[in-house]
Amino acid sequence: MSNSRRDFLKMSSLSALTFTTPVKNLSSIIPDSLFNKKVNAFGIQLWTVREAMAANAKDTLKQIAGFGYKQIESFEGKDGMFWGLTHKEFKKYLDDIGTSIVSSHCDISKNFEQKAAQAAEIGMKYLICPWKGPQKSIDEFKKFADEFNKCGEICKKNGIRFAYHNHDYSFKTIDGQLPQTVMMDNTDKNLVDFEMDIYWVVVAGVNPQEWFKKYKNRFRLCHVKDRMKNPPANAGEGSCIVGTGSIDFPSILKTAMDNGMQYFIIEQEAFAGTTPLKSAEADAAYMKALEIK
Repeated sequence: MSNSRRDFLKMSSLSALTFTTPVKNLSSIIPDSLFNKKVNAFGIQLWTVREAMAANAKDTLKQIAGFGYKQIESFEGKDGMFWGLTHKEFKKYLDDIGTSIVSSHCDISKNFEQKAAQAAEIGMKYLICPWKGPQKSIDEFKKFADEFNKCGEICKKNGIRFAYHNHDYSFKTIDGQLPQTVMMDNTDKNLVDFEMDIYWVVVAGVNPQEWFKKYKNRFRLCHVKDRMKNPPANAGEGSCIVGTGSIDFPSILKTAMDNGMQYFIIEQEAFAGTTPLKSAEADAAYMKALEIK
């Protein structure tokens, strides 16, 4: 929508109301659906810049903040979710550079109660299971759902939330059923949310928008990760700078927003012709300019 078109709509709506309604705040009387939306805050999954983080975590985080990332999603590497710092030291450093940790992928099979308590202490919103892997039986995914409910209970007691992050395998039929459906239908919506990795849903040949609509308010986080227009045979190597690939993010993210999405996390895993940090900078520039129509 052009600026002139937007201005015309505002003025027309205002003129229609001027004679009947005292106007104090234009945004309160013009529906959001008439205008383009912006993603006001977006994050980055540190897996994108994992090598730079391993070399110098603080310097890398400072660079990321400078690119415009206001939110951090960590993962549990050899130095833990907080990169060799205590959870409180990590929070203080992020505060100092103007960003915050909202979530982290972690190993849910080890010290999960301690992780939930520490996450809550520093204001994190989510702990996330990042991977379970392909299974031979759909019953395994039913067991995962039970495990997620237990993790969700622990997180709830600590005042945070639990979520599961998908790959393509959960959108491939086993025993006549989709693992993703089994996990979503067998988890308590009051305890378990989901983080959609949009890239992997597209790789599986599935429409992300249909899932946002079918499971409204269940997908609360997403990985904004683009796929090359001519991806290689290895599905994991098809990631590219957001906005240069084949995924229609303006449309997909609008549907996501309309159905309860809260956190938009950049992730990139392949860097043909560039570097992870340069890619992270370009990804941030795309998100800052993105208009959701």
